[in-house]
Amino acid sequence: MDNRLFGTDGIRGLVNRYPMTPDLILKIGQAAGAHFLRGNHRHQVIIGKDTRLSGYMLEAALEAGFTSVGMDVILVGPLPSPAISSLTQTMRADLGVMISASHNDFHDNGIKIFGPDGYKLTDADEIAIEERIHNDMGSLLAAPDQIGRARRIEDARGRYIAHAKQSFPSYLRLDGLKIVIDCANGAGYTVAPAALWELGAEVITMGVEPNGININDDVGSTKPQALQQRVLKEQAHLGIALDGDADRLILVDEKGTIVDGDQIMALIALSWKQHNRLSKNTLVSTIMSNMGLELFLKDHEIALKRTKVGDRYVLEEMRTGGYGLGGEQSGHLIFADYSKTGDGLIAALQTLAVIVERGRPASELLSLFKSMPQILRNVRDIDKKCLSDETVSGQIRVISDQLGKYGRVIIRPSGTEPVIRIMVESEDMDQAVTIVDQLHEVIKEASD
Repeated sequence: MDNRLFGTDGIRGLVNRYPMTPDLILKIGQAAGAHFLRGNHRHQVIIGKDTRLSGYMLEAALEAGFTSVGMDVILVGPLPSPAISSLTQTMRADLGVMISASHNDFHDNGIKIFGPDGYKLTDADEIAIEERIHNDMGSLLAAPDQIGRARRIEDARGRYIAHAKQSFPSYLRLDGLKIVIDCANGAGYTVAPAALWELGAEVITMGVEPNGININDDVGSTKPQALQQRVLKEQAHLGIALDGDADRLILVDEKGTIVDGDQIMALIALSWKQHNRLSKNTLVSTIMSNMGLELFLKDHEIALKRTKVGDRYVLEEMRTGGYGLGGEQSGHLIFADYSKTGDGLIAALQTLAVIVERGRPASELLSLFKSMPQILRNVRDIDKKCLSDETVSGQIRVISDQLGKYGRVIIRPSGTEPVIRIMVESEDMDQAVTIVDQLHEVIKEASD
């Protein structure tokens, strides 16, 4: 289907512009609700959101859409995306919806849909929902006496905190650790600090005063500079940065060094292997993970399975291959024993468990390999069709041959933003910068 609504992580865009308009979101609610009406029971959908101002508007539109096709709605307010995944399954709901644009600024918003099993929708489900939207919606509407009801539940936060804490070993506590947590003024602003405090940590908070427009505004996992300064100022043992919907994690060690998902995965994979917990001695990550991670894992006889960019592709590979650990360099980390999607809080707790158990500073445990220089650049206002131009593909082949065994070039359109992403990895930083500049110019010329 051309111009699909669903991207690599649900539907996302500028608020009050297609596709994030109330009328279309209402139709998405109707179509998704109708698609999951199965059997004679009272069907339920759980709707959560982050802290964006537009969340009120989109929540109301979804509520109208779902109730109009006969589905009851349970509203839980601001909660992390993984909480909606978990609640959908534990409350026996027929689907769950998270209203969020993740790490994007407040003017964007989006929706992520989880099936009754807590997993994000398959491509087949997404296509079926889109087909319903483009057909006559009148036939989907419920009879007047079958319209759904809506209610709010007040204990959803506590349920998720309990769920996240269950992933932390019962014989460990966080007593004596000073932790700074930056919640990006987003969905995790109440539950994440509470979980850490309940486990015994001294918790210092940042990004916990959402006002509807300050989500991810110079805070959070994509902008950890303020967290670096705060960790050093407070002489904390660790800094934790979540994103807007709290499904990704970036850390800052006690020396103020930023730690990405690759280093976190290296630590967890090695620890799990040593405890005979790493299923099939394999970690699943994407093509964006640093080659330094791959070489480190190889040295420790751990296999690395690479996928396309996007945590959904990581999860698909994990489910297909029976793997228990996977994630992305960006901080989406998936622990199959505890979650059906990326979970920033659970990822933080898993890392803290290793730190507590080994009794060593974060800086020692989270610097297991030397990252190869990797340059990333986003190119905006470019026609994505230029990537099929022979000049572009030919230049990529030439550069790949030039880089040899210890270098890579990846050029791809973003699945969540209107940009083309260039990544060059090389043993030589100057070489990587030069190549990115060259590719940028080739892409611009091919697009003109």
